[in-house]
Amino acid sequence: MKLDITGLSSCYTVKRLTENDIPNILELCESNPLYYKYFKVPCTADSVKEDLKITPPGKCISDKYYVGFYSDGKLFGVLDIVCGYPCESTAYIGFFMLHSSVQGKGKGSSIIDEVCGYLKEVGFKKVRLAILRGNPQAGRFWTKNGFKSVETVKKDYGVVVVSEKEL
Repeated sequence: MKLDITGLSSCYTVKRLTENDIPNILELCESNPLYYKYFKVPCTADSVKEDLKITPPGKCISDKYYVGFYSDGKLFGVLDIVCGYPCESTAYIGFFMLHSSVQGKGKGSSIIDEVCGYLKEVGFKKVRLAILRGNPQAGRFWTKNGFKSVETVKKDYGVVVVSEKEL
């Protein structure tokens, strides 16, 4: 399933991010040291470059949408969606982060609400993601936005709580 990224938000400009955007992505990520405290992997230009290309097993880059949300021409949010993972009727959020300067103002919930609405409109039945266990900020955000824990999985970088939302 292919996405028209302009359908992801009616409030903000949405653009596909590329290697040219790495400095802006890095600045956004560096504004969130708490996330990287729990993730235990530093945010670097190389890690951002890898994130732009990495896909889950069995998926190709054409299934991946690594997009930025812009307001007044400034990047304030990053979202990574993989279509059809782990099954065709599910969209997977691999990463979502807002610049710390805009957090706590409802923008994140508004974006996720619109994204989920659009994904439902184009035929997805669920949205899935993984939350690092022990990261209370992320856990509260995703629970508030209707995601429910379905399993816990041990990864190289820590234990994650796999969560889903029915659309």
